[in-house]
Amino acid sequence: MTDTYIAFLRAVNVGGRTVKMERLRALFADLGLTRVRSYIQSGNVFFDTEETDRAALTARIERHLAAELDFAVPVMLRTVDEVAAVVEADPFAGVEVTPDVRLCVVFLSEPLPADLEYPVADPKGSWEILSATPGAACTVFRLRNGRLSGDPAKSFPKSYTGQGTSRFFHTTVKILAAARKP
Repeated sequence: MTDTYIAFLRAVNVGGRTVKMERLRALFADLGLTRVRSYIQSGNVFFDTEETDRAALTARIERHLAAELDFAVPVMLRTVDEVAAVVEADPFAGVEVTPDVRLCVVFLSEPLPADLEYPVADPKGSWEILSATPGAACTVFRLRNGRLSGDPAKSFPKSYTGQGTSRFFHTTVKILAAARKP
């Protein structure tokens, strides 16, 4: 059975790590993945595969990208259905959106600690994790002087040993719609 996956890549086209999407799609195709597409320049790649071992597939993609790009690219791999579940849960319902508020989904390499009680907030008020699934943390960020204070993927408790990559919620909705296109 073929599944469509969305690969959310961390640290692509930021900090001098520039990769054209055409090259990125070709790198995924090199791995035998099919119907490879991308959405915007921030490292969102969709593809089909019959491979069922997600951990092995993730590791294979990360190794290939690191070898070809000469830098590590952490990959958070999700099925279309998993991303749809996050979007359809409407995790930010009731959050007042102002010009200083950003709604983000942080895709996780591993679940957050099970003992966290939500919401979890930064003492400085910069961010608040409203809820989390094993694969994503729904986080509200508040701008300070017009800028995000800190890296959204580093908004987790110090006990968290995994990685994350963030997307604005409205961008996540668009990524999902693009990935669903035939």
